[in-house]
Amino acid sequence: MGVLRFIGNVLWFVLGGVIAGLAWYLAGIVAAITIIGLPWARACFRIGTYTFFPFGRDMISKSELTGQPAGAAGVFRFIGNVIWFVVFGWILLVIHVTSALACFISIIGIPFGWAHLKLAAASVFPLGQRIVSVDVARLARDQNAYAALAGIRQR
Repeated sequence: MGVLRFIGNVLWFVLGGVIAGLAWYLAGIVAAITIIGLPWARACFRIGTYTFFPFGRDMISKSELTGQPAGAAGVFRFIGNVIWFVVFGWILLVIHVTSALACFISIIGIPFGWAHLKLAAASVFPLGQRIVSVDVARLARDQNAYAALAGIRQR
């Protein structure tokens, strides 16, 4: 599977991933220039790096990764994500959804289309997202599901 991920990442990068990643970096630079946009800039650079080579990695929320509720930070993160979406997020969302639809035209492009849809979700809610390997994300989600199931069984 490692070879397929490598080939997918190389093809992704050459066939448009570099442009998508640079779009995220550009949004991050613009956000960083405003000073108050530094939290968004940090998220943009994190997601931009993920955008260059998405195969073999996954995005997962910080609270889902740690297994702890977001608490008060979750409210501020939500407000920050709404502000982000109004300013930059919708542009990146349109770019990624349009690119995904173009990729879905051919059978070979389907994995690239799915990657664009994951990035479209990130363009709506970039704050609080962490980039980890697919295996770590799967393990965190499984452990959260086991904990939820244990809670249900104890009722």
